[in-house]
Amino acid sequence: MVIREVTYLSILIRILAAFALGGIIGMERGMKNRPAGLRTYMLVCVGACLIMLTNQYIYQVFGTGDPVRMGSQVVSGIGFLGAGTIVVTKRNQIRGLTTAAGLWAAAAVGLAIGIGFYEAAVLGGCAIYIVLTVMHRWDDRMHRNSRIMEIYVELSTAVTLGSFIRGIRELGLDIDNFQLDHTEVSEEGIRSFIVTLKSKAKRSHQLLLDKIRAVDGVVYLEEL
Repeated sequence: MVIREVTYLSILIRILAAFALGGIIGMERGMKNRPAGLRTYMLVCVGACLIMLTNQYIYQVFGTGDPVRMGSQVVSGIGFLGAGTIVVTKRNQIRGLTTAAGLWAAAAVGLAIGIGFYEAAVLGGCAIYIVLTVMHRWDDRMHRNSRIMEIYVELSTAVTLGSFIRGIRELGLDIDNFQLDHTEVSEEGIRSFIVTLKSKAKRSHQLLLDKIRAVDGVVYLEEL
């Protein structure tokens, strides 16, 4: 088929398709104010498409070279861009993993379009968009109802840690991990720490947070 070969028509179709699919995926990230948004995803997808087009052009016109060699470099090279979106916050939270994975997936869509594998590119692009939108809500729901939760706590120094731990256990919660937060600058008379809690049964995280706030000495509380 003509659109499978490198022609003016196929070049136009592929670049426009990469532009559109990259934009659709990036739009979802952009609306959530992620480090890589609309333009970044567009550039990654169109760039990968152009690299694959160039590779196919060399193979088709000059009759030499590996038709997938340049594409393989994109798959490994996109990791450097993705790594720049991953950060570890001062409270040991990892941010940007989904954005990095999305960039890698967007590059794969661009490569598929660039080589003329339109069907896989469209289906793959739709699947990526579903993962970033529909599955995001499902993931949040599972996280809110899991038996394990990690919280950041600011506790008055007038109350001992032992007293706080006893109050937590009275709520039917076990402490899996406890880490004093030495990097957090707190007000005088306040100690801060990060604690991982495990509930004996599935309970609403919001309900548990409200109960923990009522524990003696708790000044501030936030789920991580």
